[in-house]
Amino acid sequence: MALLKSFVDVAPDSHFPIQNLPYGVFKPDSNSTPRPAVAIGDFVLDLSAISEAGIFDGPILNGSDCFLQPNLNKFLAMGRPAWKEARSTLQSLLSSTEPTLRDNDVLRSKSFYEMGKVEMVVPMVIGDYTDFFASMHHAKNCGLMFRGPQNAINPNWFRLPIAYHGRASSIVISGTDIIRPRGQAHPQGDSAPYFGPSKKLDFELEMAAVVGPGNELGKPIDVNNAADHIFGLVLMNDWSARDIQAWEYVPLGPFLGKSFGTTVSPWIVTLDALEPFSCQAPKQDPPPLPYLAEKESVNYDISLEVQLKPSGKDESSVITKSNFQNLYWTITQQLAHHTINGCNLRPGDLLGTGTISGPEPDSYGCLLELTWNGQKPLSMNGTTQTFLQDGDQVTFSGVCKGDGYSVGFGTCTGKILPSLP
Repeated sequence: MALLKSFVDVAPDSHFPIQNLPYGVFKPDSNSTPRPAVAIGDFVLDLSAISEAGIFDGPILNGSDCFLQPNLNKFLAMGRPAWKEARSTLQSLLSSTEPTLRDNDVLRSKSFYEMGKVEMVVPMVIGDYTDFFASMHHAKNCGLMFRGPQNAINPNWFRLPIAYHGRASSIVISGTDIIRPRGQAHPQGDSAPYFGPSKKLDFELEMAAVVGPGNELGKPIDVNNAADHIFGLVLMNDWSARDIQAWEYVPLGPFLGKSFGTTVSPWIVTLDALEPFSCQAPKQDPPPLPYLAEKESVNYDISLEVQLKPSGKDESSVITKSNFQNLYWTITQQLAHHTINGCNLRPGDLLGTGTISGPEPDSYGCLLELTWNGQKPLSMNGTTQTFLQDGDQVTFSGVCKGDGYSVGFGTCTGKILPSLP
């Protein structure tokens, strides 16, 4: 079968060919109203213009105003049949053989914007944000550091996807600067706790699932139907102040060590676009309880990379490479577990995977692991470093390699600014 091509010129190494078409929300300029879009090559396609032209004429989307909204929540709530109809319509519209948009100069001028000239915003209203702890390698490394080899991974970790409820209000779009947080840290000896700027600021290489249709309060989602409630994935940096976190987390878990900022990439890659890159998830031992037992346990082959550009330097260094396949608990198990007590999810909710670490030291997903809590500094272009310094810039990227094309997520970037006085 011939590879689907678009009339839009797409570079061979682009993350955004016609096989992807990820969704985002953009503003043509800072004073504009946000509007939904898909990415194609180096362009964004304004879905409000396409909708107003009457092109979404299928049985579900015909007459819908879901693409005339300032966010994607209404479209997310419509579910997989609407998502599939939109994808089919857009792939047909953008294909090299379809004249409707290709040969309409007026509609093209209304619909396409250069990606580098628009402002991307968080694409959905996030009512709630939950962060999981789903990588066995990350869990083991943290346990080895803080509890020792006899109790590296707590027994409950192999029985359920551990998570905590995060702060949705401080989730920001890629490119937003992060101010170094202040807080308390462990006291030295009998003195009062340290208070001041975090001395152990870290990134966490994560991805996150964007929830589509939710569930009614009291009615769990079956794990084998959970994929119908996940629209797609984004890259996510769960910035972490390790010293604040270490002092505060007993007994209720993370709080101020996490809630100062979480960065997401602007483009949501749909599960439909990721389907060609699905793969078998790791065997789970012991077998999960029946409500977490999947007929088909799916991960995705998404190559992940972190680059660090130290303050004052012109060049970035790749400091780790991992893969979404390193998750032990699948995103569908995470979602099903979240609802098993009757908790209701809503369209636009965000479910972070937790740090995605691999088995080897060069695949660890945070500086805590890469430097073994500061004991083994990283070497980069003649300099060494443990935790993040003011002015450092961290960039995540993620991509799936297909036969003649790539399906990617773009980048997720943030720079550290000094703590407020």
